[in-house]
Amino acid sequence: MGRLTVEQFKQAKKLPFVLVLDNIRSVYNVGSMLRTADAFRVTHVCLCGITAVPPSAEIHKTALGAEDSVDWTYYKTTAEALKQLKSANYTLLAVEQIAESIPLNRWKAEKNQKYALVVGNEVKGVEQEAVDLCDYALEIPQYGTKHSLNVANSASIVLWECFRQLQNFE
Repeated sequence: MGRLTVEQFKQAKKLPFVLVLDNIRSVYNVGSMLRTADAFRVTHVCLCGITAVPPSAEIHKTALGAEDSVDWTYYKTTAEALKQLKSANYTLLAVEQIAESIPLNRWKAEKNQKYALVVGNEVKGVEQEAVDLCDYALEIPQYGTKHSLNVANSASIVLWECFRQLQNFE
């Protein structure tokens, strides 16, 4: 199937995105998002607050080894991670439903820009302090009776759109 080895992945060109996990409760969601980060060659994943970190059998169950291929760092708080990313010239994007959020289908990524995508807790969403540090908020348009998606599903959808717009290594 032409899959990269872990070493080849580490050396491969990456999407200019960092995924920030803000206090994710479920280790299975963490593993799933690491796997998605691998699929779309995300530069780095920040695991913040109560978010579980590898090694973990539960993370491995859904990450299927992506916890080894994707570079990640643990931060005690999401604000700490976001401040560091901001100082490294990342545009910070919260995936959250707020009054000023931009529908994902109307958002346009800028070439040569680095982005950090913040996804939040399964119950509380992205914490307010993190939202306040972000430059923009993206919202996935939804047309059913529910107002939210599972956080790992949301991360996958938004990362796919980022990849679709910015990928240039195929």
